[in-house]
Amino acid sequence: MQWVTRSHVHVDRVACPWLILRFIDSEAKFLFVPKSQVLAVAEREGAISFDTPGAQYHHDGELCTFSVLIREYGLTDKALLRLAKIVNAADTGQLNQDPYARGLEAIAVGFGVRFPDDAVNLQKQFEVYDALYAWCRLETIKE
Repeated sequence: MQWVTRSHVHVDRVACPWLILRFIDSEAKFLFVPKSQVLAVAEREGAISFDTPGAQYHHDGELCTFSVLIREYGLTDKALLRLAKIVNAADTGQLNQDPYARGLEAIAVGFGVRFPDDAVNLQKQFEVYDALYAWCRLETIKE
């Protein structure tokens, strides 16, 4: 399936493609377009829109799109739920809600500076999310 979101990826627009590929749709393809074109491109291409106002999947109250996708797809993996707390805090500007949120925000900014091409940025940051998810797995085993 094709998915479409805003260009110039940041926390949620990196976390969501990682989540989609790892847990929802391993064959997913992503389009990154200007914010004003997301919904039109989704309609034209038959793509699933996310993380932009009016998209099929977007923020819901205090939840960022990553957390909304977890809820909507009924994902219950404890490590994934732990990761969602970090992503949600970093993406919604509630950096004090999780001790690792500020670091994830800093990483997202740094990768954005180093890799302005969205596809390259995703490829590079997926390693970070894989590692963070592995850490979350260790943390949730202790519980």
